[in-house]
Amino acid sequence: MLELYDVVELREAIPGEQLPAGAVGTVVHVFDSPSTAYEVEFADADGRTIAMVTLRADQVIRRVG
Repeated sequence: MLELYDVVELREAIPGEQLPAGAVGTVVHVFDSPSTAYEVEFADADGRTIAMVTLRADQVIRRVG
């Protein structure tokens, strides 16, 4: 299970948000019910938020390194 502020990578593209597979974001909220999900913030190189998306656990993977 991911935790608050974990850095994650998308396993699949989210075309409606213009996020490609592999996009990197930060977990900003963890939902425990009715099933595990994460609110993830994606930012540009200047730190400006470009998308905030709620994702299922199977849509992201913790980024290591």
